[in-house]
Amino acid sequence: MSASEVQRGSSTTTSAHREEPAAVRDRGVRNLRRAAKVLPEHARAHNRSLVLQTLFHSGAMSRADLSRETGLTRVTISDLVAELIADGFVAEKGVREASGPGKPAMLVDLDRSGHRIIGIDLSGSDVFRAAVLDLDGSIVVRRSIPVAAGDELVESVISLVRELIADSHAPILGVGVGAPGVIDDRGVVITAPNLRWTGFDLQTTLEKALDLPVVVANDANAAVLAEYTFGGAGDDVMLVKVDRGVGSGLLSGGRPMRGARFAAGEIGHVTVGTDGGPLCACGKVGCLEAWISVPSLSGRLAEASGDSARDGVLRDAGERLGIALAPIVGALDLSEIVLSGPPELLGGPLAEATAETLRTRTLAEVHEGIRVRMTEQGQDIVLRGAAVMVLSGQLGVS
Repeated sequence: MSASEVQRGSSTTTSAHREEPAAVRDRGVRNLRRAAKVLPEHARAHNRSLVLQTLFHSGAMSRADLSRETGLTRVTISDLVAELIADGFVAEKGVREASGPGKPAMLVDLDRSGHRIIGIDLSGSDVFRAAVLDLDGSIVVRRSIPVAAGDELVESVISLVRELIADSHAPILGVGVGAPGVIDDRGVVITAPNLRWTGFDLQTTLEKALDLPVVVANDANAAVLAEYTFGGAGDDVMLVKVDRGVGSGLLSGGRPMRGARFAAGEIGHVTVGTDGGPLCACGKVGCLEAWISVPSLSGRLAEASGDSARDGVLRDAGERLGIALAPIVGALDLSEIVLSGPPELLGGPLAEATAETLRTRTLAEVHEGIRVRMTEQGQDIVLRGAAVMVLSGQLGVS
């Protein structure tokens, strides 16, 4: 049985698996060809994930197509597809329209509605959002609960997930949670002041209560995975998430960056400028969060009189964001910055000023074309990122 590296690709929408840009498809093929050596005892699990990954991004194809695309033998593909059909992850979709002599091929595809994922977003300033999603990242059922903290929040989340399970009408693959704060790779919330959690093992708590696989990560780290898998982001991207706080998620070479203390992307308390500024909740003056968080920025806009003054507030906020991001762009050679938050605040003048500041504060020959854009996934981005975390953990698909 041969083993090849998992193929990666991305799509601009949840239904774009068959319409990927050629460059995206080529990237996936290049990753596939850069095969890592897989130990024999892990080969079958690796190849199973490879088949699911290929179908996830490329859509329906024949078994012969899968063999050519993955580099696995036809016998191996036949065995794996039969196993995945029995497990409910792959389904036959009918025969391909005949284009020549010979028997038409039977097409197989990921059974995108055969299992469900539950996503939880605990980053909101007004409500916490939850949803049932299919394996394509499409939201099937939505729910929300009032913002809470501490033990009250845990009990509310458990009750909410149980309601969603009852509404899922399909087996649950797992539960993904995006939460603010610093969270380690075991789902322990090291610190989340807004939720009043310190050293809290959220992942284990939920797994014991729900008897389901659970994965917990920082909300911005979840969001950047959604942008990579569903939003067409490149391999080297930073997503800046702005709500009641400011955080970011980073991918370098298509791999998430977590940091030695799981705090990579915690840019909210970087001081921007030497001219003082608003007092931050952390006690410092002039933190990025004090300038551009939704409450802070909305408050300054409310005090501005006229369109010109409002544009000035937004451009100043964008410049300060650019000041914070420029060293990161230079150090990591990022290709784009994606903004996630209220478009009426982050789009337009703020995004333009951020891009202009980045271009003036980085090496022109290298970063002149850096792109700053809004995500098109809106408020669903953390929910869909939570789904990607479950897909990756349970099926090896991203």
